[in-house]
Amino acid sequence: MKKISLTLATAGMFILGTTTASAAMMQDAPEASKGFTQILKEQFIQGGPTFMGIVLLCLILGLAVAIERIIYLNMASTNSAKLKQQVEDALASGGVEAAKEVCRNTKGPVASIFYQGLDRVGEGLDSAEKAVVAYGGVQMGQLEKNVSWLSLFIAIAPMLGFMGTVIGMIAAFQKIAAVGNLSASLIAGDIQVALLTTVFGLITAIILQIFYNYIIAKIDSIVNDMEDSSISLIDMLAAHKK
Repeated sequence: MKKISLTLATAGMFILGTTTASAAMMQDAPEASKGFTQILKEQFIQGGPTFMGIVLLCLILGLAVAIERIIYLNMASTNSAKLKQQVEDALASGGVEAAKEVCRNTKGPVASIFYQGLDRVGEGLDSAEKAVVAYGGVQMGQLEKNVSWLSLFIAIAPMLGFMGTVIGMIAAFQKIAAVGNLSASLIAGDIQVALLTTVFGLITAIILQIFYNYIIAKIDSIVNDMEDSSISLIDMLAAHKK
């Protein structure tokens, strides 16, 4: 009988423990079922509308600038080797006017630079070279347009986050001074909210930095292509003049 009673008691404790654990798991289930987006949204709301809204605005404007630049740079990229061959063939078969027509029908900064050089070749090779260099600078400015705004948003987003954190910490210490005692539970919530602005500021800066580095690498590639193509054009014009 004692063994049976002990067995029943053990089974009862096991069932009670299992039920308790199941109830705890059911309570934690909604938290576990939350997606990353939902958690991010809740944390964003907890951070407060003032600084979090400004950080979000920096992210939206920065992404808008980045997407516009990426589209522009992809459209500005051309097959310069093919263009150089077409211009060279046009110069050999139809002269300068035929080469200019090829450039007019081709998009991109390289074709525009070629056209400017071909348009000035009648004034001499030196004039054509100066036109190529000058218009290359203009095209470089077009490639780098609005990129400075993107770097500004990268710099200002974490600064705004730090500012929100500092202001939140000041509010937490003011609450401590008003109450007169140091209680972790009293200020934990305020400190958590204050740190959220820094987290979202850093996330914004990281996202925009990735786009910024891609854009800068793309610009460098196009500029190098422009410089190489400009040298090839001057060589072609010099050979055509002979």
